[in-house]
Amino acid sequence: MAVYVDDERMPYRRMLMCHMLADTTEELLEMADKIGVQRRWLQHSGTPKEHFDICLSKRAKALQHGALDADRAKVVEIIRTKRERAAGGQDE
Repeated sequence: MAVYVDDERMPYRRMLMCHMLADTTEELLEMADKIGVQRRWLQHSGTPKEHFDICLSKRAKALQHGALDADRAKVVEIIRTKRERAAGGQDE
């Protein structure tokens, strides 16, 4: 199980943002707590697309805490796997 961050660099106000997602909700929330991201910013909670948008400085912190760098193909793979698990009735 793991937490992943992409390198999307989407502009938002004065920041560049990327996505942080994980194999499980628990891992995602644990990492958010470690890097100082408020849980209320969780998007698509409880779905395979569950993630946080995080700024690049938080991305760097996540990587320091063990998150894995993920390209677009990896992000798609993670979401697809989570959808398949959900459809199969398996817990995340």
